[in-house]
Amino acid sequence: MPRLVSVLMLLLLAVSSCREQDDLPLIPHISYIGITPLMNEQLGIHDRAVLAFSYEDGDGDIGLTASDTLPPYEYDLFINFFEQRMGEWEEVYLRWYNQETEEWDTLSLNGRLPLLTPAGNYKGIKGEIYDTIFIYNFNSPYDTVKFTVTIQDRALNLSNTIETPPVVVPRAGSTRKK
Repeated sequence: MPRLVSVLMLLLLAVSSCREQDDLPLIPHISYIGITPLMNEQLGIHDRAVLAFSYEDGDGDIGLTASDTLPPYEYDLFINFFEQRMGEWEEVYLRWYNQETEEWDTLSLNGRLPLLTPAGNYKGIKGEIYDTIFIYNFNSPYDTVKFTVTIQDRALNLSNTIETPPVVVPRAGSTRKK
């Protein structure tokens, strides 16, 4: 099942002819802003969160078009899910039961960013990305998670990797407060 991603862009661009051009790196750079758990009122749990991070790229070649679907352009936003298990961090792949196929599927947190290249001569961009991601592993008894995030530009340059702080996600039926 394709991942339904809600990616909201707040572009902090003030592109004008009189603006001083920033000296931005050609390889994308990202910085962690925050992660905000969201309550699912129907389930009574925090099953998703809004992950926020900033980006900058000197040549503005971030994002994919609708026709970019073949390798290496399936995704340009890479998110890994980790659980703290017995004091150690372990990467986990979220799984869900697909009733149509009657098989277990792996849910990818990877996503696609829209094409962000600005018009004009100066292509440098800066902004913030807000992505809604799953944080609740229904198949696990563990309640502490974290994520790593990397983006890739159209030249296939990978950004630095950022990491969220640990997020405590109370289990359904738990009385533990955050």
